[in-house]
Amino acid sequence: MLQLLFTCLGCLVLLITLAPYLRIRHWTIRSFDFPLLQIAIAATVLALAQLAFEPSAWWHWAGIAASVIAAGIQWTRIYPWTRLARCTVVEAESHTPDRQLRLLVSNVLTPNRQADKLIALVKQHQPDMLLTLESDQWWGDQLDAAIGEMMPQAIRIPLDNLYGMHLYSRVPLEDVEVKWLIQDDIPSIHAWVRLPGGEKVRFHALHPRPPAPSESDESLWRDAELLLVGEAIAKKKLPTIVAGDLNDVAWSPTTKLFCKISGMLDLRRGRGQYSTFHAKYPILRWPLDHVFVTEHFTLVHMQRLSEVGSDHFPILVTLSYDPSRADENEPEKADGEEREDAEDTIEEAQDRHGEAPV
Repeated sequence: MLQLLFTCLGCLVLLITLAPYLRIRHWTIRSFDFPLLQIAIAATVLALAQLAFEPSAWWHWAGIAASVIAAGIQWTRIYPWTRLARCTVVEAESHTPDRQLRLLVSNVLTPNRQADKLIALVKQHQPDMLLTLESDQWWGDQLDAAIGEMMPQAIRIPLDNLYGMHLYSRVPLEDVEVKWLIQDDIPSIHAWVRLPGGEKVRFHALHPRPPAPSESDESLWRDAELLLVGEAIAKKKLPTIVAGDLNDVAWSPTTKLFCKISGMLDLRRGRGQYSTFHAKYPILRWPLDHVFVTEHFTLVHMQRLSEVGSDHFPILVTLSYDPSRADENEPEKADGEEREDAEDTIEEAQDRHGEAPV
């Protein structure tokens, strides 16, 4: 009886593994993009458990095969986000302070009132820029009082709908725009950042709506926002940083397509997952908070910081602007079909804008 249960579970794990390959945006399908490591471990354990029963019947072997195939697919998908893989953004060799930018990204969770924890991290690590997501007026007031003098450049979008944003900076921000790209209640920040040495780099802060029962039945709105920004980056080919809680994991079809369309690079590849969500449940963690860069940058340092009372951990990165090493980085390119898919997604979201959940 136990062997039959394991066989059924092995087949189920295989179905869950294959489901994300379906071109279906409903959250019930897209949710399987997230727990890649958890599914890989479950499939591996199931395969070993079934082998321990000394299988004899054909359906025993079918269950084992299903588990092994599922484990193979999942571990293959995870591999680029391990230290065994090659880094797509190379390590910085020179440490010229005038060309460096230290960025701290933190989804603070609107009801969370432990602002002192985040403020302590800011004072400890002294980032050049702090981006907070889900920050309302209360969070803005706490941050203004604590770090307003040390980070005088500030863009404030306090909202009570879980999509507020605050951007604080000690380096100059120029030509700042707050846009509502796909939905009228989802803001984004777009600006030029002037480095201490005088160079200017483009910066986009995003927090698109996730596919989830309490948010949206489908991933269309998230996908379209990411791809719309990706297309704009590709057209201008400027040194660019994209940061925020993207409500998507690094290995999902949407995020991978975003990187291909835009030419952006994932700092995590070849370094590890740096999972930022969920801060309170260790066995249910995956990377939702991201910093992507164009080939003009190298990486000095990346670190997941301690919890701040939120369901997300903050993440800290130090980048070096070094276009002379652009050839050492490895952006992927989208093919014609992928570009068409991106266009279709953006057009569908724009056509259906009136139906968007608010």
